[in-house]
Amino acid sequence: MAAADAQSFWMSAKIPNDMFQVCAFDGVPADLDEALAAVRRNVDACPELLVRIDDSNSWRYPSWVRCDATEIVVHELEDATWSGCLNAVCAVAAGHQLDATVQAWRLHVFVGVSGIPETTGPGTVVVVQMSHALADGRRATALVGRIFGRDQQVPTVVKSRLGSWALPYLAARASAAHRRLVQDTESGVVAAPADSWPVQSTNNVPAGPDELRTVVRRRTDLPGPTVTVGVLAAVSEALAAELGGVTALGAEVPMAKTGTRRAYNHYGNVGVALHPQLPFHERAVHIAAELAMRRRRFEHPAVAASDAATAAVPARLLRWGTEQFDAHARSTTVTGNTVVSSVNRGPADLTFGGCPVALTTACPALSPMMGLTHGVHGIGDVVTISVHASPSALPDVESYVERLSAVLDSGA
Repeated sequence: MAAADAQSFWMSAKIPNDMFQVCAFDGVPADLDEALAAVRRNVDACPELLVRIDDSNSWRYPSWVRCDATEIVVHELEDATWSGCLNAVCAVAAGHQLDATVQAWRLHVFVGVSGIPETTGPGTVVVVQMSHALADGRRATALVGRIFGRDQQVPTVVKSRLGSWALPYLAARASAAHRRLVQDTESGVVAAPADSWPVQSTNNVPAGPDELRTVVRRRTDLPGPTVTVGVLAAVSEALAAELGGVTALGAEVPMAKTGTRRAYNHYGNVGVALHPQLPFHERAVHIAAELAMRRRRFEHPAVAASDAATAAVPARLLRWGTEQFDAHARSTTVTGNTVVSSVNRGPADLTFGGCPVALTTACPALSPMMGLTHGVHGIGDVVTISVHASPSALPDVESYVERLSAVLDSGA
């Protein structure tokens, strides 16, 4: 297992980080057992899904081993509405994290859900719960596609030929690359590191029960030069208003890495200023420019050199370092006052029991310093913005979602 994936696995013991990928289908399968059997056949044809983690040797990195078990849980909803189903997903996320040494993913099925956007009647919601060690956003999209019958290649990892013996060389190379990054920053070739932001109530420690809500739009109805930028600009305005008119506001945005994929988790997080004091379209221009600057810095050779050095750290040392992380430590500044994670899940070609996919969304994980997260997930021409919030961070999630919906409409 790559160091980045092992660290994600070890960190999950301190901060749960399972991914919950929600797919809503228009209709209810005529034969649920056959629909589930088709899923199992799709899984059996995808070796990347037939794995679990073996972490039995504390001196070595964990490894992926064969696992043929496919757990599918069919839930009975007390409230079979779309909002009731989202609350049920929240409850599962809060209390049923995976033990990836037993299974790396699990399927949850909710049948007969009413009021799903973009559907014509009762629908079916299927949630793919997945250990973050198994995938980042892009890889998870491919794995979910395979579960629901899409013929799609799953991104593979190219393993480095350099082991721990090469750490001194790789560390020296990373140090030289960092000095070059400092020089390039001073000369203006790349942007300076992102600012930190004062903590807001959205950075409070989550204290449930959490809530999950969605806003659904067609791509053509969203403002901004891109979907991600438009949603960030809308989140900026809605969140600033909800927080009483703050002007210093930032978001943490996961960004895919370029270059050779050497881990299942091939991404990093960047901080982006949200400029809530600016008019919408001017704000969107600034956010787009800042994302571009973060991308250029992210693509600097120093980042790849640092990753290579980290990948060569002996397993025992990286495990020890992860164990020292204090999940309860507090800071007065943060990379972002919320998280906005954006993933394009491709064409609307997924099916479940003959029912076509209507939309896809997620329940982005909360953490001790992040009580409000957003997901932006597109499939076909439907984009769903999810809002996952703890009442300790956002007491009135309904008010915030209404603000966000209104800003998306007025900014278009």
